[in-house]
Amino acid sequence: MKRLKENFQKPHILIVGAGIIGKFNAIELSQLGYQITIADPVLDKNSSSAALGLLMGNMYQKRNGRSWILRKQSIELWPKWIKLLKQFNTELHIEKPLIELTSNDAKFEKLKKFVKENTNQGLEILEKESFVIKNINKTFKTKHLKGIISHKDGRIDPRSLLDTLNIYLKNKKITFLKDEIIKIKRLHKQWISTSRKNNEIKTDAIILCNSLNALNLIDLKTHKVQLKRVLGQAIEICIDEKEVDFLSLPKHFNINGKNILTLSKNKIVIGSTDEYHDKPEDNVFEKLTDFLEKKPLWLSKDKITRKWFGIRSRPDGEPSPIQKNLEDGLILCTGFYKNGFLLAPTCSNWVASELKKYFL
Repeated sequence: MKRLKENFQKPHILIVGAGIIGKFNAIELSQLGYQITIADPVLDKNSSSAALGLLMGNMYQKRNGRSWILRKQSIELWPKWIKLLKQFNTELHIEKPLIELTSNDAKFEKLKKFVKENTNQGLEILEKESFVIKNINKTFKTKHLKGIISHKDGRIDPRSLLDTLNIYLKNKKITFLKDEIIKIKRLHKQWISTSRKNNEIKTDAIILCNSLNALNLIDLKTHKVQLKRVLGQAIEICIDEKEVDFLSLPKHFNINGKNILTLSKNKIVIGSTDEYHDKPEDNVFEKLTDFLEKKPLWLSKDKITRKWFGIRSRPDGEPSPIQKNLEDGLILCTGFYKNGFLLAPTCSNWVASELKKYFL
């Protein structure tokens, strides 16, 4: 059995999972002086790479409970992370604003009420007569869309962010292990992790950020954690019709639960998270074009030029996400399913505070 070097003077942390949550944890903990190893059999091909990167915080309509607290914390932390990461990518930024639209009158009334109850937070009502709505209605051949706009929410390009995080981690000389951790055990105040390639890693703590696979590494009878598989999916539509110009649309917006990104004059992306399926079914991608009662001819399965999906985890029986200190030196961070990019800063901040207490 091969043994990785373990002559670290500072606490050595193993992070299992190289998605957005794992990478944020690695950077925050490395800044605190911990020695970090990230283990993942694929490193860059995980559910994070299939995300759209939407950061919906101020627009979130449930203004109480744990979910809102976590969102609020991340809203405050994101500017600090952008400033930090700009050292390695000066073009990295959050594209604002974010727009939510509906063709349902009852839903619109709820959105209007929400904006009126939350003043001075960058929220604005968009009636169908507004300039923004007129362009969207024209492109989608409808007259019924209306909604709200958040001038403080937006989107960060997932690929650009993940690439920037990789550059930062290499600069910090973080150890990457392209291998799957299949077993962990605690022995004499240390954790011993065994990988599929027969590597053995001794560390002072383990952070499990490997989504559904985390369940394979913990005692479920003791910790009683349950996760559901959910499907994140997206399609690219490419048109050649001269009368439609996607650049007249906002860069990103939502219509009746479908997230839409403008790529170019003739390309858009449509994506959503399907909470009821864990694998693509027949015509599941084509269904992404069915979010209006009447739709334009270009919004059809014949115009789909690319499609992709990612399997994510959602907590079953408790709120999302799961952030738990399971045992001394064993922390679980999973079940973010819709909000991994938004909540990554507050997750890494929480993990750092837990480890500080543990190593006192």
